[in-house]
Amino acid sequence: MPLGLGGSKSFNAIRCETRVPMEVGVQISGHGAHPGTETTFTENVSSRGARVFSTRRWKINDRMVITTPAGSFQSTARVAYCHSVPQAGFAVGLEFVEPSAGWVVGDGFGR
Repeated sequence: MPLGLGGSKSFNAIRCETRVPMEVGVQISGHGAHPGTETTFTENVSSRGARVFSTRRWKINDRMVITTPAGSFQSTARVAYCHSVPQAGFAVGLEFVEPSAGWVVGDGFGR
């Protein structure tokens, strides 16, 4: 079947790196309708992104700021997806846009 024609499956970009299952406490902010900072945690991480849980629904391409509570890491992140998780809120896939040093998984290039 040609790509993008028919079928119920949606096209997903191929990840260029492996996500590591890791729970890291983080703070996220920047939601347009719900200002303030939300304290939450990751489900998995990589050098270029993370999957976090949120009580708020985010839109694809929304921007947020993600930081570790100790402040060793901060980045603007782009929302890649936001999936409803029954009784848990939302699972939000993030792509780091402007990461600072200090994330839990490095890329081997000094980040």
